[in-house]
Amino acid sequence: MSTAPSRMPVVIIGAGPVGVTAALLLARRGVRSLVLERHRDVYPLPRAVVVDDEVRRILQSAGVHEEFAALARPAPGLRLLDARHHLIAEFPRSPHGHHGFPQLTMFDQPELERLLRDALARRPECELWGGVEVVSVDPSQDWPGAVRIAFRRDGSDEEEHLWADAVLGCDGAGSLTREAIGAVWEDLHFEESWRVIDVRTSRRVRTWDGAEQICCPTRPATFMRVTEDRYRWEFRLTEGECLDGPDGLERLRELVAPWVDLPSDASWGDDFEVIRQAQYTFRARVADRWRRGRVFLLGDAAHLTPPFIGQGLCAGLRDAHNLTWKLARVLGRGGADDGLLDTYERERKPHARHMIRLAVAVGWAMTGGQDRAAAVRRAVVGAACRVPGLTSAISRDLSPALTAGPLVRRGLRPTGRALAGTFCPQPWVRHEEGRVRLDDVLGDSFAVVTVVPPTARMTAVATALGATTVRADDLLDGGTLAAWLAKGRADAVLLRPDRVVLDTVPAGRGDFTDTATWAPLLHTARRPAEDRTAPLLRSTPS
Repeated sequence: MSTAPSRMPVVIIGAGPVGVTAALLLARRGVRSLVLERHRDVYPLPRAVVVDDEVRRILQSAGVHEEFAALARPAPGLRLLDARHHLIAEFPRSPHGHHGFPQLTMFDQPELERLLRDALARRPECELWGGVEVVSVDPSQDWPGAVRIAFRRDGSDEEEHLWADAVLGCDGAGSLTREAIGAVWEDLHFEESWRVIDVRTSRRVRTWDGAEQICCPTRPATFMRVTEDRYRWEFRLTEGECLDGPDGLERLRELVAPWVDLPSDASWGDDFEVIRQAQYTFRARVADRWRRGRVFLLGDAAHLTPPFIGQGLCAGLRDAHNLTWKLARVLGRGGADDGLLDTYERERKPHARHMIRLAVAVGWAMTGGQDRAAAVRRAVVGAACRVPGLTSAISRDLSPALTAGPLVRRGLRPTGRALAGTFCPQPWVRHEEGRVRLDDVLGDSFAVVTVVPPTARMTAVATALGATTVRADDLLDGGTLAAWLAKGRADAVLLRPDRVVLDTVPAGRGDFTDTATWAPLLHTARRPAEDRTAPLLRSTPS
């Protein structure tokens, strides 16, 4: 590692799943990055064990979904149980989600992190420096437009420096990057101390294959089978309660008794191995700002959520997916305006806040508080969850449409805008390479999906953006895309690289409706001088 100052397109602080996935997504778009991580190896303590189908699709975009599938398992959903383990409500998850993957997948985070690091090592555009502590992040006065990063390596007091065109702060809840941009937490009013315990056992465990939330004001808990012989328990601890010390094993035996029978002597430790356990304080917070210049916050640096709907890691990977294609367009040969980067926080923050509030609601359903009204609140939750269609609607609400903005034109007119800001489904399709998922055909950039022959103007838009154009009826996808377009009253859609609908061709209208709004943000410098379609992107009226 050279001590001489150098400049990188992107420096990523933190080599957790969010930081490494961001590096992989940038690499697939030709953007070089350097990942700085203070630990030398994968962080070993228990953390995320659940992802949804949208995140599985993000891992597909990062090029690791097949390896991930080999170490993960689909799960049927989430159940709320009362203190006696009687069912209050069930939130089902489909094995075939909108994004082409199971809606709920269990996994071991250290295994995912090793998989991601192995993928990173295979990419020449990426480099990971372990054992590096970042000590400051500052815009540089000596190099306009760059960010100055100061760091120290393990065992050294010498401060070294790097310059970057952009910095991604993926450095967790105690983020130095967040402090560097002057961001502060907005408190969403949830804070509880929980013990998280990961176990490997060959004993018979009473469980179903999904996640269980025990709704009890005195001892709320979460339980799930993670992999074949791996299990996760989470218990809220009372003040002063501890599972450490000589009495810890006996206290643990009492806590897990509803799920697994363990003898009263210490012999059960031979086939009931506590792999890891850690004390966590679950909080609900959102940073008031996620960007300053070319410095960005992602993952836990930008938002903290209780884990009750399994969306902590998911939110961070959504951040990476949303930001990286935009950053690549600005830093790369796309020549996009810096204003494109403003849409990152504008699009991601409302969704992150929505997920946190949903998690807090489930948390309150679990605990109900500890006052006299707790039982009443839990009864209300149980009654609400019996409303037909409500639990399935909540299950679908993990990938809601993005809020309106420069890249999301929503409204009642013209027709066809109902799809704006939503995700294109990902069916299996027949292609020249055989049966593949849709995104494998569309590639990493923009795409046009149409059920009508492309007009000259549609073709011009696709050409200027370097977009792949596919006819839905040529893909032999069982009619999924055609039905989706028909329901949205659209003949064609323009998809962003993250598979969100950017613009539509309303049924019978013939051309995209909003290019004048979004084209200035996506201006490309790669158009040949003789390309007479370029003015269409710059000036086509909506």
